[in-house]
Amino acid sequence: QVQLVESGGGLVQAGGSLRLSCAASGSIFSPNTMGWYRQPPGKQRELVASIDSGGNTNYAASVKGRFTISRDNAKNTGYLQMNSLKPEDTAVYYCNLRSWRGVYWGQGTQVTVSS
Repeated sequence: QVQLVESGGGLVQAGGSLRLSCAASGSIFSPNTMGWYRQPPGKQRELVASIDSGGNTNYAASVKGRFTISRDNAKNTGYLQMNSLKPEDTAVYYCNLRSWRGVYWGQGTQVTVSS
C-alpha cells in the first residue's frame, strides 16, 4: 500500500505563489508517474501536471509557463511550484501516483486564490 500526504495549500492573492508537496510512503514501485490533479468547485477533477521517474513532464495548457512540477526520488516527494496564480486556479489539489502496482491518491489540499 502507498500513502500520499499533500501539504502547502492555502489562501493567496492573485499573482502570488504557492508550493505544494506530496510525500509518498509505503510500497513504492518504479517506474512510476507522479501527478497533480485539481477539482474546482462544482467541476470535474482535471490533470494539472505529471512527471515520470525519468523526469519527463506534462502540463495542462492552462498552467504551462506558470506551474513547475518536480520530484526528489531519494525523498519520495513530489512538488508543484505555482506562480502567477489566478482566481481560476482555486481548487482542491490532489497528488496521484501511478505504477504497475496500482493508482494511489492523497487526501487533497485546498488552494484558494483571491482576486
